[in-house]
Amino acid sequence: MPIKRYGVLRASVVDLRIETTDTPHYQIQLRAAGVDYRAAVNVRSQERPPELLYLAVDDFKHPILDRVKALADGFTELSSDGSGAALDYIRGNLFQRDLMRPVPTAEPGPENDLGDFLDHYVRRALGDSNARAFVFGQAWGPEPTTPDKVFHFRPGNGVHDVHMNQGNSGRFADDDGVFQDGGLLLYFPGEAPAADSWVAIFLAFQSQSFHTDDTTGHTLPEVPGPGPTPGPGEPDHLVRVIAALANPVGPAPEHETVTLLNTSPNDIDLTGWQIADRNGNRLELAGNLAAGDTTRVTLSPTVQLGNRGGTITLLDERGLKVDGVAYTADQSGREGWTIKF
Repeated sequence: MPIKRYGVLRASVVDLRIETTDTPHYQIQLRAAGVDYRAAVNVRSQERPPELLYLAVDDFKHPILDRVKALADGFTELSSDGSGAALDYIRGNLFQRDLMRPVPTAEPGPENDLGDFLDHYVRRALGDSNARAFVFGQAWGPEPTTPDKVFHFRPGNGVHDVHMNQGNSGRFADDDGVFQDGGLLLYFPGEAPAADSWVAIFLAFQSQSFHTDDTTGHTLPEVPGPGPTPGPGEPDHLVRVIAALANPVGPAPEHETVTLLNTSPNDIDLTGWQIADRNGNRLELAGNLAAGDTTRVTLSPTVQLGNRGGTITLLDERGLKVDGVAYTADQSGREGWTIKF
């Protein structure tokens, strides 16, 4: 069953520690409205290979940030129906999965292991009263009679499972679910004329699959294999979403378009493929796309990109994700301008 009490903690960073125990974590002490919390971030997997997949995105931009920023300080439980601020590494088009890299848990020297990489970003928020950390994962506590085991505040309280929480293998498959992935977003307010900035940190285990069931979050049976590296039969990026016209000139109904590029050396039959919008509405495709060619698809009225940001997902005939992008309200606000991805 999905993890319990999934949500996000919005808080200030007040302390941190890199653990080097048998089950190491990057530990963050946070405070919101006078209440202390601990975020326990995995830096090593219990399954092999032990190195986690890691990606940090500087100057992160995504339509979900408007929902995240509006949350109050403290822990907020989130719905996993896809309508709110919950994270989903696959369906949310938060990043391109092939950008994730396995990194060692601990290595001698600076800036060369997962603890160091996390420290590089989290330390920026340490002591900055205006900065906020948004920690997505599963809550525990409060534990009125138990002090925190790392920072010793009372009552014990915190968030863990700050990583992808679907496509698990073995006994961890019971934790699978959609729109319940963990992650760390760091918000740094800007002072005019400087704009606000966000850093996004995403973590996954190499044993996890990036093709999962839309209801259960379990690995799909036809998936070639786990991990971020495309293997035989892997559809990732065979065809890319390279542009979209989300705000055409003129009144509704508008003729929104999505432009696709066949990156492969082979012609691809698009029959049965689909384009999905942010709300999961789908347009079925047809026809042949020659190797290296592009095609501009005019969307139906039921598939809408919208002018306030959204996502575009390309699925093959098996329903496996081939590519996905996101765009913000700033990108789609100019009428008649095509967004380039």
